Amino acid sequence: MVWRPRLDAAAVPDALRLPLAFDAAAMAADCAALAGGAWIDHFVRRNYDGDWSVIPLRAPADARHPIMMIQSDPAARDYVDTPFLDACPAIRAALAQFGSPLLSVRLMRLGPGSRIKEHRDPELSFEDGAVRLHVPVITHDGVAFRLNGRRVPMAAGTCWYLRLSDLHAVENPGPGERVHLVLDAQVTPALSALFATAMEDAA
Repeated sequence: MVWRPRLDAAAVPDALRLPLAFDAAAMAADCAALAGGAWIDHFVRRNYDGDWSVIPLRAPADARHPIMMIQSDPAARDYVDTPFLDACPAIRAALAQFGSPLLSVRLMRLGPGSRIKEHRDPELSFEDGAVRLHVPVITHDGVAFRLNGRRVPMAAGTCWYLRLSDLHAVENPGPGERVHLVLDAQVTPALSALFATAMEDAA
């Protein structure tokens, strides 16, 4: 059963920086250690132009095909670490900081000159009981992540809740790539408390 948060859903903003910090350089080294062939083209081609690719670090337990492994399936309940996570000690250490059940965990790369078109990801909001969190690993000032028409600047090593059931889009004009650690998590009392702290800090 999904735990429903007691925080007033209307009070939770569409973008919220959480009070967590990570070693982006160490996580970038993890990414560099993965073979180039590990990146899988995102399968929803209509949602992007250019190069958008994924490495699954946690995937549905019954997923065998790479396309199924990179999919975040709202109906899936059992997730397991993939062999790729074994090559990522810094990322594994980062995931341990959350203290909440993690569902899908992926590295998501947007190449230079690429864009993700405006779209929604259903059932991914605090009030729905499942959230998507972004940790920028490799980024630069040219990257523009827009949520509800507003740019959300995210520095490497920070952690952000984004209400992605709302309209959002990303552009990477270059020159470098953009890589985010993207994780879906159930909203638990511990994660709800983290949100409350973040909202107090932002007030």
